[in-house]
Amino acid sequence: MKNIALIPIDNRPICYTLPEQISAINNDLKLYLPPREFLGGLYDTANVSGILDWLKALPAVDYVIVSLDTVAYGGLVPSRRIPDSYDTIKSRLEEFKKVLKSAGKKVFAFSSIMRISNNNINEEEKEYWNPWGKRIFEYSYHQHKSRALRQMNCVINTVPADILDDYINTRKRNFEINKLYLDWLQEGILDTLVYSKDDTGEYGLNVEEAQTLESEAKARNLNAIIKTGADEIPLALMARAISDNEHVKIKPVFVFEGSKGKISKYEDISVENCVKSQLSLAGVKINTCKNAEITMVINNFEYEQGDLVLGDIVNSLSEKIEFPKTPYFIADINNANGSDNELVNILTDKKIEIGTILGYSAFNTSANTIGSSLCIALNTALALKHGTFNENAFKKLMAIRFLDDWAYQANIRKSVRESNTDFKEALNTNLESFVRFENKLKSFLDMDFKAKYSLPWKRSFEIEIFLEN
Repeated sequence: MKNIALIPIDNRPICYTLPEQISAINNDLKLYLPPREFLGGLYDTANVSGILDWLKALPAVDYVIVSLDTVAYGGLVPSRRIPDSYDTIKSRLEEFKKVLKSAGKKVFAFSSIMRISNNNINEEEKEYWNPWGKRIFEYSYHQHKSRALRQMNCVINTVPADILDDYINTRKRNFEINKLYLDWLQEGILDTLVYSKDDTGEYGLNVEEAQTLESEAKARNLNAIIKTGADEIPLALMARAISDNEHVKIKPVFVFEGSKGKISKYEDISVENCVKSQLSLAGVKINTCKNAEITMVINNFEYEQGDLVLGDIVNSLSEKIEFPKTPYFIADINNANGSDNELVNILTDKKIEIGTILGYSAFNTSANTIGSSLCIALNTALALKHGTFNENAFKKLMAIRFLDDWAYQANIRKSVRESNTDFKEALNTNLESFVRFENKLKSFLDMDFKAKYSLPWKRSFEIEIFLEN
């Protein structure tokens, strides 16, 4: 029995209930999560003292996977908003450090490098992001680019001085906190440290900070990992814990082999390197054999990745696909923000083959999809291997993933997002649209269920799906 404690980024379904659903597949895995009400949300910060008390009271576990943003700032969104000083945050972290020192467990930790979104939406940012977000992004981009290319700094700042000062000071505070974790890694408090780059690009103050952290880690001979992505990182670390000492090898297969060098939306590395990075973080080796034990099917894009919600491009599988006869899973990244309808229609036209298909995801960005599908598949494969597989839990997880990534994200969310009513009412108006997807999934999975839907953050991005058998 492997016992894992997870302190998530926040209380979203992808961060809280998905790890629960994955762990339920394997009867030899026990996942401990703090009470959901202790975690931060879109507007609420986490109850850090409650989380620390929960961690102290846990029975012995083998691994602790922790979002350092939750402990330091109260969550990912609060990390960009809270006014707390460096000293206040450091004090909270020192208390947490004492708990970890006495734990005697493997600690896999991750922290975000503060993102710079290229829009004026202040939903997850400080209030001044509307109307100054794009201008701050431009300032950040050109500041870094001019230094990187050793050009004369010709950035014309059009952002009010008080707003820019506040933004720069918040970045500096978070950057100094991130440097602090390198000391923890050197002291042996952390076994693995990951810095995540969310919504990134070629240049920017966030990219520059990542480069500085990487350089300092190398200079100190520390194995800190810089990763593009965010929400999937706890899942990749969960996969790392699950696969520890298992020596798993996976063969990646790209639908468009010649396009694996292209870069996805919202990312700064190629699809191929994104796959390699996720496999490495999960502790998995790449298998190049024809008869691989596990095959990872990456439904990548041929020319440019689409974005189903924004409607930039809507890609669809353009050639017949043959799924492997050996165990496989699918990372569906043809489009950002949802499934490839053609692919999923082909897949769900027949009955599911338990033990052959190990998992599926098409969640948000390529990194999100690849990391989440990997964790699902790895736990499924090892549960099957060791005779601890829970088929009902697996089918339930697959139903929720398809209802989320396929039914909602790829097909229904756009109507909810563009509705003139509030999101809850818009979702209720669209409930009948789920029925045809539910019926097809009931046949595909050979199971009966009743689904309930809600929008936990009162916006269109994440949907909560609860299944009753």
